[in-house]
Amino acid sequence: MGDHKEQQPARVGAAVRRRRRALELTLAVVAERTGLSVPFLSQVENDKARPSHTSLEKLADALRTTAVELLAAADPAASVDVVRAETAADADFAPRTRSLIRGHHQLHASEYTGDHDAGREFQHRNDELMYVADGAVEIEAEGRAYRLGRGDTLYLTGGVRHRWRATVPDTRIIVVAVAEHIEAVQDRTR
Repeated sequence: MGDHKEQQPARVGAAVRRRRRALELTLAVVAERTGLSVPFLSQVENDKARPSHTSLEKLADALRTTAVELLAAADPAASVDVVRAETAADADFAPRTRSLIRGHHQLHASEYTGDHDAGREFQHRNDELMYVADGAVEIEAEGRAYRLGRGDTLYLTGGVRHRWRATVPDTRIIVVAVAEHIEAVQDRTR
């Protein structure tokens, strides 16, 4: 059993649909531009059919992009990725950050160990969850201070300015956020 990433071929359908909708095109318009049938295009968008290289090029042209860009924006059919913990020999107990997810995904997750620049203010476009795995932190958000200990979480909606600092040595927090490249900001007028 390896620690490498296991991945099946990318599903390009969602990327095609997102691009078509961003351009405000109907399936009928794309069919007319490509010479491909509406039922086939529907099957492609729903990942029930895989376009040939030629069909993908036609789709890319109709959507004013390239096949490479469509493939880069494709969703993986399935993936499994293991990120192993650092061993005691790797840990020098200096402040550090470790990414818990490799690659370009909808979630971003990092582990922060030790202290960091407590004066640094963060403001992310999308939602974020902070989980204290060990130790304790003080988080200032929206002008209010929150003290969190081991096992506590704090949820921040997109746009909230915040800063944090470890209040005990060897503190370890996990931050999980919707990735910046995802447009996940909701209408806050409700």
